[in-house]
Amino acid sequence: MKQHQYQTTLKWTGNKGTGTSNYRDYERAHEVSVKGKPVIAGSSDPAFRGDATKYNPEEMLVMSLSSCHMLWFLHLCSEVGVIVVDYSDNATGVMEETTNGSGRFKSVVLHPHVVVSQQQMAPKLADLHHKAHQLCFIANSCNFAIEHEATFAIANA
Repeated sequence: MKQHQYQTTLKWTGNKGTGTSNYRDYERAHEVSVKGKPVIAGSSDPAFRGDATKYNPEEMLVMSLSSCHMLWFLHLCSEVGVIVVDYSDNATGVMEETTNGSGRFKSVVLHPHVVVSQQQMAPKLADLHHKAHQLCFIANSCNFAIEHEATFAIANA
């Protein structure tokens, strides 16, 4: 079995001078980076004292699922001659917080909208979305429901 390794760096940038001396005395700000790539500014969700102008881990999880699905879908389309000319997704995720403050994702729904070049390609799209879901590395690593509600259009129609 082939293995791939990924290395990331996380640096907390939220020390306002007194560290974590009190729950309200520090920011949840942090930076996530990979060598040779732009830094991503992160924080916690605003519900957990985070900065709404920065990405939070929950959003990044939903984005990872969305982008992994798209990459597999485009790959599969290229193999069977389906020409995609535009692709967008407005994915949504639901996380449930428990009484002890922990939580977990209950579900993510992808809403990919695909534009293909010709009408005769449309009947293949549902099957290709299903296959992309089965192959997605990120989706295969999750223990919650991941669904997709796909729509499509024909270019210049």
